[in-house]
Amino acid sequence: MKFLVDLLVRALVLLTTAYLLPGFKIDSYTTAVIVALVLAILNILVKPLLFILTLPITIVTLGLFYFVLNAILLVIASKFIEGFKIDSFGTAVLASIIIAVISSILNNFIR
Repeated sequence: MKFLVDLLVRALVLLTTAYLLPGFKIDSYTTAVIVALVLAILNILVKPLLFILTLPITIVTLGLFYFVLNAILLVIASKFIEGFKIDSFGTAVLASIIIAVISSILNNFIR
């Protein structure tokens, strides 16, 4: 049940980001749920490997490179999902930051 709520909240965060950030486009709420599901799968399978490979850069940048890792996962997801488009990598990095901020705010309200 918690996974389903997290998935729906992440979809809401993605739609909010699409509303706030030009160049980050999601067609519908259904697409947002699919994007959230794909991102969850990528976070489980790909993110640990990327994190280990980029750990020195993450340490040197005091953790800021973590936003770049999230942007990479967003770009990968946008390649697989019809109706989800990111115009540039810079947009993906900004989206990564916005998603982190909004998710933090919502997680404080949910808990």
